[in-house]
Amino acid sequence: MTITIEDPAKVQQMVSDFMLELGVPAHLRGYYYLREAVMLSCEDMELVGSVTKLLYPVVAKKYHTTLQRVERAIRNAIEVSWERGNPAVFEELFGYSKEDGSSRPTNSEYIARVADKIRLDWQ
Repeated sequence: MTITIEDPAKVQQMVSDFMLELGVPAHLRGYYYLREAVMLSCEDMELVGSVTKLLYPVVAKKYHTTLQRVERAIRNAIEVSWERGNPAVFEELFGYSKEDGSSRPTNSEYIARVADKIRLDWQ
């Protein structure tokens, strides 16, 4: 499902605020890649179905890097937020947290859940 975002700056701010709430540090390169991936996924959720073939190449092109670097930086940002972030926010969003002994969400799961939350909050 595709939606049109009339105010990308507002959506970007919502995504940034939520990522900071999840504990993604803004100084990591993966923060910017992850924010872009979530914003693109907000517009077109089908991108989440094929992150390596559709989503990462678009982000890599925008930031003049490779899709392998994008994937690795996003994975690192998610790992840091999983380790240092607020477990209550993870519990609410994913239904589990590090405190349960669960492993961290995958990149695509993380992107999809955050994008879905932003889409629902936007409407």
